[in-house]
Amino acid sequence: MMDFNADITSLVLPNGRSINGAIGTEDDVKRALDEISDAFGFRGFMVLAIPDSGCHSLAAQALLTSWPVEFLRRYDSAGLIEGSPVIQRLRRSTIPFTYDAHLLARRRADGKGEAAISVFEQAGMPRGLYLPVHDAKGGRAAIAFGGDREVVSNDEMQALNFWAGLLYSRLSEVRTRDRRRPGSLSRREIECLRWAAAGKTTVEMARIMALSEYTVNHYLNRATRKLDSVNRVQTVAKAMRAGLIN
Repeated sequence: MMDFNADITSLVLPNGRSINGAIGTEDDVKRALDEISDAFGFRGFMVLAIPDSGCHSLAAQALLTSWPVEFLRRYDSAGLIEGSPVIQRLRRSTIPFTYDAHLLARRRADGKGEAAISVFEQAGMPRGLYLPVHDAKGGRAAIAFGGDREVVSNDEMQALNFWAGLLYSRLSEVRTRDRRRPGSLSRREIECLRWAAAGKTTVEMARIMALSEYTVNHYLNRATRKLDSVNRVQTVAKAMRAGLIN
């Protein structure tokens, strides 16, 4: 079992910094991925569960992300996941690869190439890469980095692939541990549940807490999973009964 209190100091980032400190929570993993994304000149990252053929929503597969919530909305609204060459490649390959929205548009057989270009361009992420990852139990996912920087070099690809594998393994172990300790909610999760109990919508909570709507939903969904609930209402009720919120 990985030591959640261990420091990660294995690699110096391009900006001269290294990722220091314990990676023991999902927030720690997100912080590390944010630092890596920034150091390599990307606009953001996404940890993506590999969608099966019946999946119609990219947002539903985003386990952790800093990509704009509006990007996910526009992507799903345009129905881009079903004909995506990237998703098809992730389903059959475990080799890291770069993407260019303009080049990928030519490979779409559903006539949605221009729509795909528009979605990625408006988000400022026309180029990037996908890094297939897996956990100790064989669960598969991918970590994507997107932006408008030039194509990554082979050395950068190797470094990013190292970090992606390490942090996804840590994320998987954190989630497994949290499922075994269902009452251990983070400060942010409790804060979101308190506002939910007060009747606030996701939009209102995002405004009050100065977070994105995606991040608020992420905390609420994580609390729902930890408390073994089926929806937000039941999660709030369980949290109140457990004395986690008033």
